[in-house]
Amino acid sequence: MSHSVEKLPLRDALVIQLPKFQDDRGFFAEAFRAEVGEKLQLPPFLQDNLSYSHRNVLRGLHFQRPPHAQAKLVCVLRGHIQDVIVDLRPTSPTYKHWYGIELRADREKLTWLYVPVGFAHGFIVLSDEALVWYRCSAYYSKEADGGVRWNDPDLGIAWQTPTGAAPTVSAKDAALPLLRDLENPFAGL
Repeated sequence: MSHSVEKLPLRDALVIQLPKFQDDRGFFAEAFRAEVGEKLQLPPFLQDNLSYSHRNVLRGLHFQRPPHAQAKLVCVLRGHIQDVIVDLRPTSPTYKHWYGIELRADREKLTWLYVPVGFAHGFIVLSDEALVWYRCSAYYSKEADGGVRWNDPDLGIAWQTPTGAAPTVSAKDAALPLLRDLENPFAGL
């Protein structure tokens, strides 16, 4: 199985691409191979989630606190998103840096974004609708749920708002703390 791996500018973050085999019926792809994860020293993934959203919906920036901290593999099954990750590990050389990538279902290869433990994650939908699949290395815990506000001025994330209007954000996400007000749960990473 031929796959490609690209290291991103944020420490430990990756893009993994797996081939799609296309013909006049559509395509076939192996969505995940454990041997690829093992070769890249990714953690085992225990929970799969699906998120369906409409254009201009922004979800994030989310994380799970230890001991339920999650690494994620994120893939778009339908539509087109801007996916954003923020390194929250104080000992990392890329601490407080963010990276955005467009993930699209209509690409030649099946593309996964690997989000390491210690990162906040979010996305905005750029197409009419999007179906996002993500695998998590730990089970979701309501008590461990955390995040950083999507529009934190200290992060300065350049979100691609497809309508030019403010994105649609949940009340919970709009009330997340700014990074400077966050008691960082990843100080030991």
